[in-house]
Amino acid sequence: ADKPMASDANGFEKLKEAFAVAEKNKRLLYDIMTERFEINTILQRELSRLPEVFGTLEKGSIDYPAITKESVHHFYKYVSGAVLTRPAWFLDASQQGEGLVDVMTHLVDLVQWECFPETIIDYTKDIQVLNAKGWSTAITKSEFSAITKLQNFPSFLQPNIKDTVLHVFSNGELNYKIKGVHAKTAVIWNYKAPDGTGDTHYSIMRGTKANLVIRQGKEENYQPVLYIEPIKNDGAYEQQLTKAVIALNKKYAGIQLSKSKQGWIINIPAALKEGHEAHFAGVTEYYLRYLSNGSLPAWEVPNMLAKYYTTTTGLTLALKNRN
Repeated sequence: ADKPMASDANGFEKLKEAFAVAEKNKRLLYDIMTERFEINTILQRELSRLPEVFGTLEKGSIDYPAITKESVHHFYKYVSGAVLTRPAWFLDASQQGEGLVDVMTHLVDLVQWECFPETIIDYTKDIQVLNAKGWSTAITKSEFSAITKLQNFPSFLQPNIKDTVLHVFSNGELNYKIKGVHAKTAVIWNYKAPDGTGDTHYSIMRGTKANLVIRQGKEENYQPVLYIEPIKNDGAYEQQLTKAVIALNKKYAGIQLSKSKQGWIINIPAALKEGHEAHFAGVTEYYLRYLSNGSLPAWEVPNMLAKYYTTTTGLTLALKNRN
């Protein structure tokens, strides 16, 4: 299932044991990180590796992180023309996992994957969780029924009901340092998007020569768009950027540059814009390749541990502050 390997500190300890057992028995454990296959994210990563375009990654600060990834989701949504039916347990943080450890896993994974490609991250010395918070989304009984098709709240949800309203701890924000770089990740679940809108994703990587920004708001028609916003947008930079995009076309055929208010947009052809379901095939392809080789890349296991250490430590801190 597309769910995290660990959703709290106890789960993280069990995960460490699981990796040790897997190594001993020559088995491969691998989690499903579908967002690595989203084309805007892929190109953000590619461009960040080009010093002539991006420069180097800033260190940032807690108030001005070097990398930020935020996503907004909705419980009530249409899929294939019908309201998506959610199982009741999806609204129970004790089963589903709080926002800090569920969808947040994907965002923390992308921070590692983009900022430190193919680099081993040691959670015991490379990760410092600075602060974290989680909060709930209020859902009325009628709203609950609309998305679950159930008339009443199940008994296991009773601890989260106050004055007939269900409170789902699906939201979270995490500030941390990874190898000395300030990062921020945030996940928000609203009940329903305003008419004409949808889920959104925002990501920024701050470089010494340019910021690489993914926006998915009203201006982008709620579709992800990758912007390049140079610190100094002169003719010399345009020449370097144009040269880089031409070179990237060998791998990502059809991508083009166009000007924006603050710099440039990477226009991506429809052929490269795979849907979310197709990303599962990408994960499977990589896993089968690793299975055939008999091993994962050297950085994958330590980085999975670093990822889950980050999210579960964030949850522990948020719960402590909440209580």
